[in-house]
Amino acid sequence: MNDIVLTIGWFYPELMSTYGDRGNITCLLQRMQWRGFQANIVSLDREASLREIKKIDIFVGGGAQDRQQEIVMRDLRGEKSKLISDMIENHTPGIFTCGSPQLLGRYYEPAFGKRIEGLGIFDMVSVHSGIGVPRCIGNIVVKTGDFFNKYKDFKNYNNYLVGFENHGGRTYLGKNVKPLGRVVMGFGNNGEDKTEGAIYKNAFATYLHGPILPKNPFFADLLLSLALEKKYHKKIQLEQLDDELEQKAHDFMVKRTLAA
Repeated sequence: MNDIVLTIGWFYPELMSTYGDRGNITCLLQRMQWRGFQANIVSLDREASLREIKKIDIFVGGGAQDRQQEIVMRDLRGEKSKLISDMIENHTPGIFTCGSPQLLGRYYEPAFGKRIEGLGIFDMVSVHSGIGVPRCIGNIVVKTGDFFNKYKDFKNYNNYLVGFENHGGRTYLGKNVKPLGRVVMGFGNNGEDKTEGAIYKNAFATYLHGPILPKNPFFADLLLSLALEKKYHKKIQLEQLDDELEQKAHDFMVKRTLAA
């Protein structure tokens, strides 16, 4: 067994695992193990200590309902929020889906109740348009932005991300983040400006469920590469895996969604 090890921090698994986003954890874990590397999973819940958080090499967060988001934000106040913010500022990678990026933004306004102040890591705000407004639901295809160009040497690289979105909130980006990509089919952040997701340092926010990483294996490898390089202070070449089935599923979804 190779002595390379990554620790994956699972953001509040009991409260923020809507829409099957736990599959992102499984994907990262499996792609490490297939290469002979080791990966540890740490639950970053209300019992997690600052010492445990400091060991994290990749953050993974999923979606949640408004009530669960309020509980999480109450727990994140103080030292935890400062530590996570400092780690992301220091380029610790992370993939945050649906509800979790809303918490990492400046604020989220739910359909009912008070505004939930976020950690302000991502320069963005999210607002629920109200119960009477249709949700953003359906398959989505996103053309990746400039950030991904440096990883075109990945043999499984693809210009498109595919997923499924289901959100009532609308997200609007500020000046200090870049979108994950541009919507080709679907709603994206708000159904208005064609942006989807956000990138800040090595942290990624997105509304793509499915979950996103198994449907887009090059994205999973990108996160692993970023985490390995940061931890070991050198580029570590990832062995190419047999992604034929995953790539066929990905390409089929692109073609089917664009043809709809």
